[in-house]
Amino acid sequence: MDLSKNPKDWSWPFWPVVPFYPYNQRRTLCQEIVKDTIWTFDQVHGILYTIVPIRMTVVKLTGGGLLVYAPVAATKECVRMVQELVAKHGEVKYIILPTSSGLEHKVFVGPFARKFPQAQVFVAPHQWSFPFNLPLSWLGFPQNRTQELPEDASLAPFADDFEYEVLDINLGRGSFGEVALFHKRSHTLLLTDTIISISENPPAILQLDPYPLLFHARENALQPIKDNATNRRQGWQRIALFAIYFRPSALDITGLGESFREAWQAPNHSRKAYFGLYPFRWQANWQQSFYALSGNGRPFVAPILQTLILPQAPQQVIDWANKVAKWNFHQIISCHFDAPIATTPQQFRQAFSFLEKQPSVSTETQPWLEKDCQFIKELEANLLKQGIATPPKEKV
Repeated sequence: MDLSKNPKDWSWPFWPVVPFYPYNQRRTLCQEIVKDTIWTFDQVHGILYTIVPIRMTVVKLTGGGLLVYAPVAATKECVRMVQELVAKHGEVKYIILPTSSGLEHKVFVGPFARKFPQAQVFVAPHQWSFPFNLPLSWLGFPQNRTQELPEDASLAPFADDFEYEVLDINLGRGSFGEVALFHKRSHTLLLTDTIISISENPPAILQLDPYPLLFHARENALQPIKDNATNRRQGWQRIALFAIYFRPSALDITGLGESFREAWQAPNHSRKAYFGLYPFRWQANWQQSFYALSGNGRPFVAPILQTLILPQAPQQVIDWANKVAKWNFHQIISCHFDAPIATTPQQFRQAFSFLEKQPSVSTETQPWLEKDCQFIKELEANLLKQGIATPPKEKV
């Protein structure tokens, strides 16, 4: 599908609701994953220039029409691309919000559903909002056509094409939800956040505007921005470390005085360049952290989920993973980072072995360096101390 060159087609006026980069301008990249059957729609989101893909997946139904999993921003460009599929394959019949906790996914559902008024909207159970729990209709969901996914997947109107299993963890002040949706005909598993994979090269959607990659490729504020394949790759790998660990072990932050002195001497003082500020210093061995994290692109559960979320209900997670692993899928499409991920059910199940005392499947070396998780562990300790988080339950 052709990309629009008109910035008005990228406009996203609702960006202040969740003010993530790129704010009011969101480009969309559509890729066909399974011919005439599955398409992904990638946009970018993040904080400042630490950006990763956020992904919607569209699947053609056997009886005609389309199912949309995890909508993204309904810009003119995005809606036009979906309408091109509608013209060939039929109307959008179903829209799935596959999480109860992912605000970055939830915020897009209402505006997207309004563009396709004939679609039924299905949501993961125990939806919640912060700081007040509001009805979904108050959050922009269409009241007359929004419902919770049936507990029994065979009762869903799209059961001929899909099976699903819902992971629903009660975190006290809200829930963590994940709907694993299995497309039987293409042997494809759709996931939101639980499994990711990270490759060495930047995703295609980030290459449409490589400036964030080039910004993070530098060694200091005095270096100019230079666009080449090496810098794009280096910037992406550093962004991935930021996104996964928040503060990886190979990263040092300069003091305020030094940061401002360098900013004064920086070659670019524009707003786009954050007025010359670049307080980051990467140690010489920083790529060791990336390669340990990437693990040659193998699927894994992000450290933040391994530390703060999934240990709250280890038996529940293992039961869910066991059910999902019974499906005969060949690839996973997640909502972030790489897709599709060539994966077996055993590899998927193996990714959750960190919750077991004696893993029931063979395990490989943990795909990251322990020292890189130090900041997340300190975050957990602070949340426990303040009573915001609860201690993890014993492994099963």
